[in-house]
Amino acid sequence: MLYPIIALLVGFIILVWSADRFVIGAAGTAKNFGMSPMLIGLTVVSFGTSAPEILVSVMASTTGAGSLAVGNALGSNIANIGLVLGITALVAPLPVKSKVLKQEIPLLLAITFLAGGVLYDLYLGRIDSVILILSLIACLFLFTRFQRNASDEDLTDEEEELPELPTSWAIFWLIIGLLLLAGSSRLLVWGATEIATTLGVSELIIGLTIVAIGTSLPELAASVASALKGHTDIALGNIVGSNIFNIAAVMAVPGLIAPIELESIVLLRDYGMTLGLTLLLALLALVQKPPKISRVEGGLLVTAYAGYLALLYNMSI
Repeated sequence: MLYPIIALLVGFIILVWSADRFVIGAAGTAKNFGMSPMLIGLTVVSFGTSAPEILVSVMASTTGAGSLAVGNALGSNIANIGLVLGITALVAPLPVKSKVLKQEIPLLLAITFLAGGVLYDLYLGRIDSVILILSLIACLFLFTRFQRNASDEDLTDEEEELPELPTSWAIFWLIIGLLLLAGSSRLLVWGATEIATTLGVSELIIGLTIVAIGTSLPELAASVASALKGHTDIALGNIVGSNIFNIAAVMAVPGLIAPIELESIVLLRDYGMTLGLTLLLALLALVQKPPKISRVEGGLLVTAYAGYLALLYNMSI
């Protein structure tokens, strides 16, 4: 099992690095071709931060590991709220902007409920995937409208720091990042499925845990680094946006490539945890005035995530 473990570790390292290169190259290219910083943040950067999950899902689906892809999508959302936001709030309390509370969190809740409707029959097919992709398009449209109606202060706070790159170098990193993303995703999926086979653990469990945590590492690193620098105000918005992409884009991939039948436990345990943590996040954001995620609430999120991992372990032995 040594080679699969090495493949998994190397795949994660290259995946995280290449995702960063891809975002830099894509954002630099878009900027040089005249896109506004705000539009780049809404589209290129948002897609780029979800690129690891999307590429892993593509590779998993094309190799017959569709349940790993679904586990990656749901597991990443669970990890983003329970692990990433929880740890970030422990580092520094996270203020919740009124825009996020009134617009983006309700949108995430709506997309999460839609995912429940799609998964209710325990089958993820092409029609289901098209519904999810249409919801993503609707979300992007609404994000654009939200930004149009945002105050100048909000726009200044959220504007992305874009790289200053010559067009040739931007395109170079765009292509290299994408190629390495594809290669490292394939390596990671192979390692994960081999480990699952050797240990007798389902691909779903591997997707919900090892792969989901690994593909959430960029968000964790970026959120903690931002908190340490005092830039806590955009951390929650970034995670909410990433979770919307995970459901509407990442989970749509398996159904488009190779429709799969799911076990009932996916709906009851894994989707249930995704919905539960999303509702808990919305509730915690409303509890305090002004709205924020405190250190105590961050500890609660991390504890909930630890409990979920313990449940997965107990059910897999």
